Amino acid sequence: MSRLTLRLPETLHQQLAQVAEQEGVSLNQYIVYALTRQSVNAPVRGLTIDAISAQPDPEIERQRSLFEALKGELGEASPADIKAILADRDVVSCEPELTTETIDRLRAKLQAIKH
Repeated sequence: MSRLTLRLPETLHQQLAQVAEQEGVSLNQYIVYALTRQSVNAPVRGLTIDAISAQPDPEIERQRSLFEALKGELGEASPADIKAILADRDVVSCEPELTTETIDRLRAKLQAIKH
């Protein structure tokens, strides 16, 4: 992994830190996310990070539609099926930055979205 020293205005630093805290991630994780998103959309000239995030991403919407269609095709799993699948899965370790606290906050956000 590379390291980059970056000078930025204090106000921008504070804004990024605040957004990262609201998202429940480190400032570094949030900046990497924002830069990744910007670089993926780099071929689309004339758009700022604000403009990109303010507009729905067609690829995300396409994937959401495909996922919903797949859920409809799969139907419901029985509790026995779920237990069997969970027992058969590969268990992997989380990244060190992905703390239990971060996972809990993510789960809470996902629950809030569902309701």
